[in-house]
Amino acid sequence: MKQEFHEIYEKYSSDLYTFILRLCGNEQLARDILQDTMLKAMTSAENFKGNCSVRTWLCTIAKNLFYDHLKKAENNNKSIEAVSEPASQMSIEACFADRETALHIHRLLHDLDEPYREVFTLRVFAELKFSDIGDVFGKSENWAGVTYFRAKQKLLQLLKKEGLL
Repeated sequence: MKQEFHEIYEKYSSDLYTFILRLCGNEQLARDILQDTMLKAMTSAENFKGNCSVRTWLCTIAKNLFYDHLKKAENNNKSIEAVSEPASQMSIEACFADRETALHIHRLLHDLDEPYREVFTLRVFAELKFSDIGDVFGKSENWAGVTYFRAKQKLLQLLKKEGLL
């Protein structure tokens, strides 16, 4: 079992670190979340059903750990900027020019209903392919693409309504 996790770590840690770094924008936090992700994967390996790739499973664990980190920071009344930088890349790039707008978009994203929020997050932050996103939900690649497009449209509408576009 140790050898299997060593191989998984060697194979996925670089991509996973890059994903986490893009998600949080903070190198130290990304390293911490990477280690926590691998530990959680190792301790909950029996929960992996094989419905998606190992990479997708690890990215999902990492994303959830990052969100837990943000929730703890909010509960401790720390600003998100003090905890991490906003994500460095989004498909609505022009809106992420400044931190305040980026933070506002992240808050709007949390107002989206499921599955739009999760699909958008997996596509933009995890940079997963639509086929992988479809696998996570047990749906088709086409479903994932359409759902992502609709999520993006909903975010754009919210941005227009708030006067940010």
